[in-house]
Amino acid sequence: MTELKKEKKTGLVLEGGGMRGIYTAGVLDVFLDHDISFDGVIGVSAGAVHGASFVSGQKERSIRYYKKYCNDKRFMSFKNWLRTGNLVDEQFCFHDIPERLDPYDYEAFDRGNTRFYVACSNVETGKAEYLEIKDMFKDVEYFRATASLPYVSHMVEVGGMKLLDGGCTDSIPLRAFAKMGYKKCVVVLTRPAGYRKKPGNFWLPEAAYHKYPAFVRALRSRYYFYNKTVEWIDRLEQEGKIFVIRPSVALPIGRTEHSVEKLQETYDIGRKDAANQMHAMENWLLIYRLISSIVKIDVMWLWTIKRGTAAA
Repeated sequence: MTELKKEKKTGLVLEGGGMRGIYTAGVLDVFLDHDISFDGVIGVSAGAVHGASFVSGQKERSIRYYKKYCNDKRFMSFKNWLRTGNLVDEQFCFHDIPERLDPYDYEAFDRGNTRFYVACSNVETGKAEYLEIKDMFKDVEYFRATASLPYVSHMVEVGGMKLLDGGCTDSIPLRAFAKMGYKKCVVVLTRPAGYRKKPGNFWLPEAAYHKYPAFVRALRSRYYFYNKTVEWIDRLEQEGKIFVIRPSVALPIGRTEHSVEKLQETYDIGRKDAANQMHAMENWLLIYRLISSIVKIDVMWLWTIKRGTAAA
């Protein structure tokens, strides 16, 4: 039955964007309202953070703890960076919150059928690494790596690699996910239609990472590859090959936002945009799944006939 292994899977691709990612949390909570699920989810940075709560089925968890702790110095602060070398406090954000203050449902994650991946940047190779989180508790270092912003975070050394935020090398890992077999994808972006990145500071990557020339090149060319990816996504969307949800307006929030009101406003925009597109997305997914079911039945029928003929 080798043909059955070629079955296309549904995927969810989540862009990062720092605190802009709370928009994605709003979108994902609407998905949970409608019992939308996927065979696989891949997230980058903040996209991975909110994707984790989606996979465990914990609606409104992200907006709840973001609002509660966004002004806690341990959550994200310049003071924290001066004290530890990390903008976010490792113990607080990756242990205290999920293990005690706003518990993550590790058992629900383990029971689920959705495979969950994070994209990280390998500082030594200058390329993206796509890592599956099989145990959210044990694999927390991969999870921490994807959310470790360059310049304001220590590299996370795990699995023989030096890792940082996946957005440095692949901000929207749709192409990589398709190569893994997730051919029918919903993509959630955190920038409105028409947005294009501009070149960043040319000298800053060299000053910060001169020991890692491949990573310097990746940071300098990030804007170019991001824009090419967005142009490709626009074409696929027009052809009906993917479904895209993006902000309907420019989000009223900064990358390191501390305003509870702006967090809520951005989250609400995500909910509204998802609700407005839910009917179209459900139909898009339904048609695909119906076609896949028919193809699967045909393949199984042909395989059965083939076995019967061979036995005769």
